[in-house]
Amino acid sequence: MPPARPPAAARKPYFYSGHRRPSQNRPVVFGGLFTNRETLPSSAADRISVHRRPPNPLSSPTIDFRDWDPELSSPSSSSSVPSLPDSDRRLSPLARFICDSLRRHSRWCPAVLTDLQKLRRVTPDLVSEVLKSRPLLPPSLSTRFFHWAARQKGFSHTFASYNAFAYSLSAAGLFRAADQVPELMLAQGKPPTEKQLEILVRFHADARRPLRLFHLYRKMRTRFGVSPRRTFLYNRIIDALVSCGRLDLGLEVYDDLRADDELKEDAVTFTIICKGFCRAGRIDELVDLIGRMRSEVCRPDVFAYTAMIRILISAGNVDGGIRVWDEMKKDGVEADVMAYSTLISGLCKAGMMEKSEELFREMKKKGLLIERAVYGALVEGFVAEGKVETGVEIFREMVGDGYRADLGIYDLLIGGFCSDGRVDKAFKIFQIVALEGIVPEFTTVSPLLIACAEGHDMDMFFQLLDRISGLGLSVLDHLSSFFSAFLVKGGREMKALKIFNDLKSKGYCSLAIYNILIEALHKINELKKALSLFEELKDTEHLRPDSATYSLLITCIAEDGDSIKACSYFNKMKENCWTPTVAAYSSLVRGLCRIGEINAAMNLVKDCLGSVTSGPMEFKYSLRVLDACRSGKPEKVMEVLDEMVEQGYPLEDIIYCTVIYGFCKYSSSGEARQVFQFLKKRNIFTEANFIIYEEMLNEHLKKETAGLVISGLKFFGLEKKLKWATSLDETC
Repeated sequence: MPPARPPAAARKPYFYSGHRRPSQNRPVVFGGLFTNRETLPSSAADRISVHRRPPNPLSSPTIDFRDWDPELSSPSSSSSVPSLPDSDRRLSPLARFICDSLRRHSRWCPAVLTDLQKLRRVTPDLVSEVLKSRPLLPPSLSTRFFHWAARQKGFSHTFASYNAFAYSLSAAGLFRAADQVPELMLAQGKPPTEKQLEILVRFHADARRPLRLFHLYRKMRTRFGVSPRRTFLYNRIIDALVSCGRLDLGLEVYDDLRADDELKEDAVTFTIICKGFCRAGRIDELVDLIGRMRSEVCRPDVFAYTAMIRILISAGNVDGGIRVWDEMKKDGVEADVMAYSTLISGLCKAGMMEKSEELFREMKKKGLLIERAVYGALVEGFVAEGKVETGVEIFREMVGDGYRADLGIYDLLIGGFCSDGRVDKAFKIFQIVALEGIVPEFTTVSPLLIACAEGHDMDMFFQLLDRISGLGLSVLDHLSSFFSAFLVKGGREMKALKIFNDLKSKGYCSLAIYNILIEALHKINELKKALSLFEELKDTEHLRPDSATYSLLITCIAEDGDSIKACSYFNKMKENCWTPTVAAYSSLVRGLCRIGEINAAMNLVKDCLGSVTSGPMEFKYSLRVLDACRSGKPEKVMEVLDEMVEQGYPLEDIIYCTVIYGFCKYSSSGEARQVFQFLKKRNIFTEANFIIYEEMLNEHLKKETAGLVISGLKFFGLEKKLKWATSLDETC
């Protein structure tokens, strides 16, 4: 027999007889160069259909990226296509598809990866477009997407994608992470350049982070060897530092610029440093720098000089502004209207009217167009100096030049004449205001009313009120504002009360006026008259007290010594759901502490802190003292009291009453006595105060004990026997 054949080796599939291994960048391909098919398709369309994998019914539907194209007028009606915001219409269809997937899932998840794998390839330009889309992606998504793109086969980030990544981090507030992008670039083989420095500088400059900007500049210069290669970038860095008040750091960068052999400072550099010297008030260095600029580059123009003068004037450095003005004259630079206006306004505010009038006449000679603000500044300055007639002359010149005076200038003249006692001229100007159809305000009428009240000219006073009523203005609102302004100066309270009595006879009275007068009488301790006004207010038919009235009344009554009556008015406020003022709370608590009503005082302290937005500090410290009393250790209470003394807050009655209340409730009266002993040893307590508060401690302890006894009797149902025993004792 012939020998048996060896078994045939297993046929190993290979490229030409099997199929390729699929990858992200290469779809699955069946068949190959040699195939066992009998015939090849004749057309290209048939050839594509043959080599395409048969559709899998379980796979996801095919994505048509034309649905994300904003240029199409009628997108596909597929339900998977989202309604993207209008801000994404400038993006490409692929970028809109990626942004929609990231925002729809709002986190990095397998669903996002599935959507990204539907794309054949994500390019660096597409990454940059997605990272800079509006609205910006959250940092958690933009960072993961950036690093996912870097893991693609053959992918390498470009400078544009790195810059977009830094932009997204900085816009999200992660500026420290954005500063680490140069390290990431270096680690991935892309050393940072000047462009990255410029971008990060712009981010920090726009957000006004001077220290971070200077740290970035130093890091790029020393660690990466990247320095600005343009004077423009140096100017941007120096300007960001100087505008944020970091002139010292700006001068360091300026020294680096001067040490660079390839670059040279220009006029913009000098102007930026000059502005920094102006803000810092370093006039001598400013003048030296102007001289260097004049000799090395060019002389400053009128705009640079005007900017320097404006900075100095706004900072109140008028002498520095005059010195810069002299330097401008030395250079032969003709000042324009803005330069004159800036300096004249500053001189008028500083009271240097002779110099300002000299510059004003100089403007007149040159034929420059003088703004109305210059006239207003001159009138205000002369009126403030008491030269009202000179101010009137300036006013007439303004009218002669074709300007119409505004209400502010009229108010200045009326106030000036009233201060000089010439009420008749002030009244004539007021009549001019009415004739020109200008609606007067309180600042217009108030000086006239105050002058008439000071001169006891009530006929003129009521004539003004009639004129105000004829103009359709609220007389009562002007009167309440008048009383507020009239009572600013002390010693006028009785006169204001007399004027109010005259006004009541004419029917002019309001709740606001009552409140103003009650408060003024309370300040001068005329409590009886303040209470009489309140009683008069209650008897008025068309007026009713409000929360402000009751708060003032509580303060007056509590300081008068009748805290129980003040508590009754406090209860009325609570019935009307009104909140007393902090001053009313403080007066009432202080009065209750003086009569030994400690429990009521502590309840008011808690009610005040729970009702108002900013309660007194002694109330807040009283709660801290109460919390320290829970421990039963006098040393902790003394720590809180020492802190109050260090912070400059006085130890008032409520603090001592809180010590009594806290130790009697949570510990024993012995610890409270120890605290008082400590205060006596430190000379904070006098012997008299020690005796007073010790007696108050004993009385409070008796009240607490009696309260506990009565509570026990009520608990066991023995309160009837207690009442019977009390009535028997009274009979005996």
